[in-house]
Amino acid sequence: MLTVGKANSLVWCPLLCSICSLYFAGLDMEFTGLHSTFPPSNQHSLFDSPAERYQKARQSVQQFTVSQLGLSIFSSEKSNKYVAHSYNFFLLPMTFGQLDSEVCFQTSSIQFLSHYGFDYNKFLKDGIPYMNEAQEKKLQQQLLPGSLMVHSAFEKDKLKKVIDEVTCWVSSAEVKDSMVLRDMYGFQVFEIQLILRRAIQDIWTIPLGDQKVMVKKMSPQHRWQLENTSYDSCRREQILFSARGFTNLFQTLVRAKKPLVGHNMLMDLLHLHENFYKPLPENYDEFKKNIHALFPVVMDTKNIAKATWKVTLIGKHDRLSVEVVLGQIIIDCLGRCYLFCFVGNLSATKETPHEAAYDAFLCGSGMGIIFRYLDVLAACVNQVNIIRAGVRKINFSGMDDPIKLPPLLIINVRGWPGVDEEQIYREFKIFCRFDVRRLKRNQFLLLSNNFKNVRMVLREYKNHPNVQISPYHHWRHSPQVNFFLQICGVVTSWSLLAFFLGGSANYAS
Repeated sequence: MLTVGKANSLVWCPLLCSICSLYFAGLDMEFTGLHSTFPPSNQHSLFDSPAERYQKARQSVQQFTVSQLGLSIFSSEKSNKYVAHSYNFFLLPMTFGQLDSEVCFQTSSIQFLSHYGFDYNKFLKDGIPYMNEAQEKKLQQQLLPGSLMVHSAFEKDKLKKVIDEVTCWVSSAEVKDSMVLRDMYGFQVFEIQLILRRAIQDIWTIPLGDQKVMVKKMSPQHRWQLENTSYDSCRREQILFSARGFTNLFQTLVRAKKPLVGHNMLMDLLHLHENFYKPLPENYDEFKKNIHALFPVVMDTKNIAKATWKVTLIGKHDRLSVEVVLGQIIIDCLGRCYLFCFVGNLSATKETPHEAAYDAFLCGSGMGIIFRYLDVLAACVNQVNIIRAGVRKINFSGMDDPIKLPPLLIINVRGWPGVDEEQIYREFKIFCRFDVRRLKRNQFLLLSNNFKNVRMVLREYKNHPNVQISPYHHWRHSPQVNFFLQICGVVTSWSLLAFFLGGSANYAS
């Protein structure tokens, strides 16, 4: 398992080559935050349609970002043997010129990852940059002659100091003399070279590595020759390639069109789209279409484990929260499929729980056996688990199937002024978790995913003096239906009145 940051970029070439020959890939991510809790309506609910849940998740993805991405590349050597190469990427949004990304953190996520040894220093100091297509277009505009501007006040002060230092040196330097600028990090290496070259015509710059840049005095003719060769480290294509960072690997993975395996991977796919492809679209169906075009085969081990097959738990481990890692498939003599699953990590050590690369390897290692029986798993292909919503899974290659939930309940509240959804939720929390939605001022809807709890609540509140609960009937309780019926009643009454008045007038005449 190899940890990859900006400092060890030499692994990129062999890694890109290995992706081209992979059989399938395991994926896992860690985030600076998971689910935004503002506004309160952003909480997960059984009332959520897939499109509504997508909008909630989209808001969270636009607020938080990826801090670590694990990729486990599986190649097939024999029919029953796979070789896995796992990589742990620390990622940090790119900053260059006027492009300066904002990163939000969620306290619970920081505490959780810190507990499992996440290296925030490496994330902030050695994180690999990345960008989506919209950000790349903005960067291309900045790289046009005369367009580069520095956004950060810290960067401006540092650039001013460097320019003053080089200007003072070059006035007394001879041709072929050189000096070295130190403590250049990240994209300062490119920014400082571009600005110095535009400001001073008789110098040339060369990056030396180790956060150093050499400034060399030379004639304008010699400089012109270097600017038109492939040796120029500040060529537009070179800057764009460096700025794309991890996005280069993502694009290679997309071109490979090989199966992508993850666990409970909806948020992973949302972040892949937002950070490395394009900003998430408003339309839910467009998002599904884009993901299916990027990754034609997606396998979610969480969804597979929840499928209708017989699941036998043969092991349990408390040190890793990966809920189900598929271990092996056994086909018995009757042709029935038994899916043996492991809850937790079978061989976790204190260094590896909740490390993205290790979790990616766990997902992929179970699927390595299962891919030999892909025809058995056909019903689970391109279907990703969704937590507590109106559907159990999102189907990226078709329509989402609704689930059968217990009957919707309606509550009529009396003698409880100012009651709201939170108070109703706490009232019924002692029985089970009900999702609550206001219907009218003193009417609320209750929805649960447990038939037993619905029967219990109906029984317990049967004779309650202030809270009346009954099954919800659309034609009886819907405000829209009631409003429509009221309008029909008014129109009918006026029509009858006009009919009788008109009849009376004709009779009198």
